[in-house]
Amino acid sequence: MNWAGLYTVLSGVNRHSTAIGRIWLSVIFIFRIMVLVVAAESVWGDEKSAFTCNTQQPGCNSVCYDHFFPISHIRLWALQLILVTTPALLVAMHVAYQQHQEKKLLVMTGHADAKHMEEVKKHKMRIAGSLWWTYVCSVVFRLLFEAVFMYIFYMLYPGYQMMRLVKCEAYPCPNTVDCFISRPTEKTIFTVFMLVTSSVCIVLNMAELVYLVVRACARRSQHHSNPSSGKGSFYGHKHSSEYKQNEINQLLTEQDGSLKDMLRRNSGLQEKGDRCSAC
Repeated sequence: MNWAGLYTVLSGVNRHSTAIGRIWLSVIFIFRIMVLVVAAESVWGDEKSAFTCNTQQPGCNSVCYDHFFPISHIRLWALQLILVTTPALLVAMHVAYQQHQEKKLLVMTGHADAKHMEEVKKHKMRIAGSLWWTYVCSVVFRLLFEAVFMYIFYMLYPGYQMMRLVKCEAYPCPNTVDCFISRPTEKTIFTVFMLVTSSVCIVLNMAELVYLVVRACARRSQHHSNPSSGKGSFYGHKHSSEYKQNEINQLLTEQDGSLKDMLRRNSGLQEKGDRCSAC
């Protein structure tokens, strides 16, 4: 898994996120992805070969291992991290779309130079309007994925503990056999650590969701209590879709007006020339 590529994509979203969103992304990469890549993969590297049962029956070890470990911890954590970070790509695509619209506006207004185009890329998008809904949906999906994987871990490994000794009686084992898990204490510590960081991410997502809703409600109440402030914010926010449309309409109106003035001047000069020729 190329985690560096994922980090490059999500770093662009980090610039447009809230302060809580930046903390969440730091927790994801420092305490989850780095721990998974650096330490956890080596701990679970020998889980299949070191899983032994006190029988020589062919196939018994494999069947018992599949019974107690239906999916590897490493693959399950990797799948969890991929699904949890995927909703952030929705925000990245929405921001890219808005930047594309801004570039089209600059081209129409005749300001499509390299300086203005670079400013569009560096500009931090305001989380409002349709971008607010996209951002809230991404946070909700992150919450749901985290909660679902916490439940999956609990169902697969009750108590989130790795037992030293498990008893297996699945076919083709001749009878109930004892099977031993390698390094159970170390695996339990890593499992608890990853689940604690997942819980921290859930708390951060809930805090960010509350922050976005409270901020939107405060902005709406301020707009209703002081309509003039809403007008000021409308004209101050030059990157909103309504402003762009009004600016385009104004540009077209000015062009039509200048064309009409030119026609009037030409007709006036023509009449004056006719009068002079008549004299």
